[in-house]
Amino acid sequence: MKNQSIKKNLDWTCILIYSALVIMGWLNIYSSSLSSIDETYQKQLIFILLTIPLIFIILAIDGKFYEKYASIIFIGSLITLAGLFLFGKTIAGQRCWYAIGSFTIQPSEFAKAATSLALAKFLSDSQINLKETNRQIQALAIVFLPVLLILPQPDPGSALIYSIFIIVLYREGLPAWYVWTGFSTITLFVLSLVLEPQYVILIALITLLLVHFKSRLGDRNIVLSSILFVLISGFVLSVNYVFENVFKQHHRDRFNILLGKTVDLKGVGYNTNQSEIAIGSGGWLGRGFLEGTQTKGGFVPEQHTDYIFTTVGEEWGFAGSIVVIGLFVSLFLRVIYLAERQKTKFSRVYGYCVAGILFTHFFVNIAMVVGIFPTIGVPLPFFSYGGSGLWGFTILLFIFLKMDANKVNEW
Repeated sequence: MKNQSIKKNLDWTCILIYSALVIMGWLNIYSSSLSSIDETYQKQLIFILLTIPLIFIILAIDGKFYEKYASIIFIGSLITLAGLFLFGKTIAGQRCWYAIGSFTIQPSEFAKAATSLALAKFLSDSQINLKETNRQIQALAIVFLPVLLILPQPDPGSALIYSIFIIVLYREGLPAWYVWTGFSTITLFVLSLVLEPQYVILIALITLLLVHFKSRLGDRNIVLSSILFVLISGFVLSVNYVFENVFKQHHRDRFNILLGKTVDLKGVGYNTNQSEIAIGSGGWLGRGFLEGTQTKGGFVPEQHTDYIFTTVGEEWGFAGSIVVIGLFVSLFLRVIYLAERQKTKFSRVYGYCVAGILFTHFFVNIAMVVGIFPTIGVPLPFFSYGGSGLWGFTILLFIFLKMDANKVNEW
């Protein structure tokens, strides 16, 4: 009876969208790797088939397990991330994988689900008030501990995904100034790369003056605005030094190309340029399945992984791209809808984390492929080649679907 109840209460809309994305992803991997000698599409098919027992295991586990053991799962995830520094395999300069024979596994893909569970567990405590400074520090520690282990691998793409947890925390009561500080820092950093420092400081000064005159805090706001202006000026003046001395050359090149300061169509900018050519050549309806010239010619490197969307754009065209984007957006909105109707704070917060992680991967990957974001290596969920990525996203989503199916029989 319990299994029948779970089956009946599962959200089949999410499952159907998930299945459609996985199948479409494999078709694009098949197309982009058909001419390669390693037969990547066959490996991906094996990964897909292995997700079936994985899903059954996730759904068979009692829903209480994920909340009860969230902290242990998180600690175990941190241990696997730390273990990479001793036992990890280095591929393309990144120490992100454990190697078991010819098989590799990337623990950072599973750490996202573990961090989501830990954050949901922490926030579900009735005594937690994110207006308190010590609680803010504890919540941020949960988010940034994995980041501190992922960044040195180095894997800035995976680390970037964790920024979405700040929005989840804001939804649960984190003061808005955290969000505004992050947004302002990014804006000032980019402006400082494009404009001379004195112009950026002038823009900041005008903005602070406008805020001051609209504020009702009176004289106290003058002191706060003055302190902020000094901090902003120091930050702006330090950007160039950090950019030239802390960033690696390939990072600087990618930013310079993105901002239009340099053009390097045969070097660092090659991937993005070829990706834009491939997507543009697809037109409205695409060249047709297995008919992409850029795809078949192997002009776009990593086309079956980070740049898989170029195959969609070239072979399926604008119409096909809209269908794929529509499916992703439908999945995000459906998960948010399900999260809003949860009866426990734990499952609700976890649902927000699921939607946030999937959306951030989707947004950054598409933006990277079309040239409005630096190339940092963020896979497209359910599309990009790789067992770790597919299994990590599957675990992330289906744990939530298990929670949602159990909401009728409240824990």
